Amino acid sequence: MPRRARLLMPGVPLHLIQRGNNRSVCFFSADDYLFYLELLAEQANKKSCEIHAWCLMTNHVHLLISPHEHSSTSSLMKGIGQRYVQYINRTYGRSETLWEGRFRSCLVQSDSYVLVCYRYIEMNPVRAKMVTHPAEYRWSSYRANAQSEFSDLITPHAQYLSLGGHRCIDC
Repeated sequence: MPRRARLLMPGVPLHLIQRGNNRSVCFFSADDYLFYLELLAEQANKKSCEIHAWCLMTNHVHLLISPHEHSSTSSLMKGIGQRYVQYINRTYGRSETLWEGRFRSCLVQSDSYVLVCYRYIEMNPVRAKMVTHPAEYRWSSYRANAQSEFSDLITPHAQYLSLGGHRCIDC
């Protein structure tokens, strides 16, 4: 039976989840997280996707992205997946599959739900009881989004930017 086509709309954000095969670990060291983030930045730029929020858990990945073209998301995930799996298999002497099938995604159609997704993604390590506050978790976009830490990976969504204050011309 053929796979169902993904519902994708350029400019409409997606919440993506990709799990490790059998919910197994996909990040074994800090270098693995860093390499994945390098690939994510490179592929997002190449494939015309904006990354709004992300969280790399030990056995899965959450991304909030806005693709600019219909095929951007699939191309981004393919580019990351191929190189990351090769890297992991070469680094750790493996030959197995790393990911559990295709990534899952859902459209984030309402502006208010964009902010819910930001929170859901960045609170993931807290819900998993890995940390008590999301700022303690190194492998998420929380510090960039909530604490203004510089990140060349993050492009804030318009709804997120609308939360900010007004620029004071007379100050």
